Amino acid sequence: MTTSIDVKTYLNYINGNWIPSSLQETYASINPANKHEIVGYVQTSSKQELNEAVAAAKKAQGQWRKLSGAARGDYLYKVAAIMEKRANEIAESMTREMGKTLLEAKGETSRGIAILRYYAGEGMRKNGDLIPSTDSEALMFTTRSPLGVVGIITPWNFPVAIPIWKMAPALIFGNSVILKPAQEASVTAIKIIECFHKAGLPKGVVNVVTGAGSVIGQGIIDHPDINGISFTGSDEVGKKVGQGAFARGAKYQLEMGGKNPVIVASDADLDLAVEATISGGLRSTGQKCTATSRVIVLSDVYEEFKQKLVAEVKKIKIGNGLEDQSWMGPCASETQLNTVLSYIDQGIEEGATLLYGGKREEKNGLKEGFYVQPTLFENVKSSMTIAQEEIFGPVLALIKVQTLEEALEVANDVKFGLSASIFTRNIGNMLSFIQDMDAGLVRINAESAGVELQAPFGGMKQSSSHSREQGQAAIEFFTSIKTVFVKA
Repeated sequence: MTTSIDVKTYLNYINGNWIPSSLQETYASINPANKHEIVGYVQTSSKQELNEAVAAAKKAQGQWRKLSGAARGDYLYKVAAIMEKRANEIAESMTREMGKTLLEAKGETSRGIAILRYYAGEGMRKNGDLIPSTDSEALMFTTRSPLGVVGIITPWNFPVAIPIWKMAPALIFGNSVILKPAQEASVTAIKIIECFHKAGLPKGVVNVVTGAGSVIGQGIIDHPDINGISFTGSDEVGKKVGQGAFARGAKYQLEMGGKNPVIVASDADLDLAVEATISGGLRSTGQKCTATSRVIVLSDVYEEFKQKLVAEVKKIKIGNGLEDQSWMGPCASETQLNTVLSYIDQGIEEGATLLYGGKREEKNGLKEGFYVQPTLFENVKSSMTIAQEEIFGPVLALIKVQTLEEALEVANDVKFGLSASIFTRNIGNMLSFIQDMDAGLVRINAESAGVELQAPFGGMKQSSSHSREQGQAAIEFFTSIKTVFVKA
């Protein structure tokens, strides 16, 4: 029986007020570690709520953009301070709502706070350049104008970091925002918005509307008063976002899937490579867009690497992310669990050899959660489904190759190009990898997952719309360049 006693109902945040849905309907956010536990009830919203949020954001943006960058930054500093006081509560909510371990959730929450402070500082940095004019009596320079109202659509796997790394730059550069979080992580997202509310931002500058992607997400795509859309999610949905935004002339930014390789060269530190492969591929239950998915190993070290990898994977403790001893939590939802299991079945059907795992984990009291064993395949061909499609689960496909050139060819043999890593001591191998790897993020002797907040982030090929997020690169999406020519 589902536990729902004293469970809070969370409202939309529109024009500085907490508002229920006009449909008078809610949906339950379920703890993936125990399907009978409800984390909270969230609004099933209609386009009426979205329209109200857009109207409020449009009205508020005119005054918000007139504030100095320093003044807008002060608000972000306040949000960061409030979040810091609530960090443990927010992290625990994240673990209960989408399953990642509490240690990872605390790290993500700290990252969100750091992102807010980083972009608060952007309010005091330059936003244009002085350009020489051919007219000696004229002054010419560039400045930046905000887009206006920005729609932000975020996934469930990073329910704190991703909304903040989109919202913070949008706000510091003078935009107002409408956040549509993933249904599986809406409670955590609303806790973030509570921090913005307490910081006293002007009404309408920040809004959140929860509900189905087919209603609220599509509404953001179609709304004529939303000037830009920043999306993170699957490539299938991302393409629909891009097509819809392009059709009405809105600016869009897409961060989509990955099928990220790690290459283990003949001279690699195998212990380091094993540790990073496991961390990059299996932490957060493999539910990262930058997670390692393909492990491409040179033949002369393949067997030794495989033995070390299997031995370490067998040590992984699966369990509720709130328990200290748990290293890997559940999949974020039953739907995601079934998706991962279907890919495992497909790998077996296509002829890959299952080395370890491959089943739902139900022992040790885990039957009521959406747990799957960490899974290793070998004898994987690059053409197989498990080597081509994003699984978004704790599944690693081992591919044996003869040369570094073959490794790079296999690494690039997918439609995605988000992140990649190599383990080698050879400077020539490093340089070849940097030059020839088609990925927006390349890492040497480090796991494929992870990017620092001050660095640009985004992918090549079908992993993105070829724009970049985070760091100072964020200004390129959230503003437009205005060239100014002044003559007395």
